Amino acid sequence: MDFTSQELIAFIKTCIQEDQGDGDHSSLASIPAGTRGHSRLLLKENGVIAGMELAKTILNIMDSEIIFNPYHKDGEHLPAGTLLAEATGSVHSLLLAERLLLNFIQRLSGIATQTAAMVKLTEGYKVKILDTRKTTPGLRLLEKWAVITGGGDNHRIGLYDMVMLKDNHNDSAGGIIAAVNRTVDYLKTHQKKLKIEVETRNLDEVKEALNTGAVDRIMLDNFTPKACKEAVDFIAGRCETEASGVIHAGNLRDYAATGVDYISLGVLTHSVKSLDISMKTHSI
Repeated sequence: MDFTSQELIAFIKTCIQEDQGDGDHSSLASIPAGTRGHSRLLLKENGVIAGMELAKTILNIMDSEIIFNPYHKDGEHLPAGTLLAEATGSVHSLLLAERLLLNFIQRLSGIATQTAAMVKLTEGYKVKILDTRKTTPGLRLLEKWAVITGGGDNHRIGLYDMVMLKDNHNDSAGGIIAAVNRTVDYLKTHQKKLKIEVETRNLDEVKEALNTGAVDRIMLDNFTPKACKEAVDFIAGRCETEASGVIHAGNLRDYAATGVDYISLGVLTHSVKSLDISMKTHSI
């Protein structure tokens, strides 16, 4: 991910303004102008760190004279008590950046840590762990980057880079065959080369989707592991397979053992626990 892109810089500036308003009056009122400070970024629980490069960007936007010294790289699995980085500069700037910087790093590290745990549960199987579109508005690209940092893979980024015909599409279109046929015509008319994925609820729908001959991936939604294995065996490699729905840490290996190519998990991003990280600052 490009942490120096103009889009990201503009977004961070908006986040700073949201927090700062017309000034950080707590710091401005209590600390003399020109006071220099030193900050320590400390990991308080075990986890995968994600956001060190982003922290550098945030601090540079806040105050280009801040000196930031990271001691670890994104993607490292670190123990509680690890000193992640130190920063030196205007204490006003450091305190202004503190909460925004922590909000980003804590959440992204939580996503990376959760992803790494899920990936580890599937060791020994060919399956890839995917995220979903269940992301925080405005943070999607960062959150999907955190999934990659934790060892997972990205599903489609948005509505534009892959066709995904879910049950609502299929039911509204008059069935899977009608939905797929219209999609094929639409893509041809608009000269778009997008993969087509179809969500199915049972083996009959799997057969219906497969028989169109135009589907790149079939999603097995809310299938039991037994039903998922039956569907994967029936598909027999004629298209990609993805399991989704009632999957969690307790049954993840059961689904991985079915032979599916992908397992998508909304839990990677929609209800993740942020990693506990602190930023302590004092004057020097």
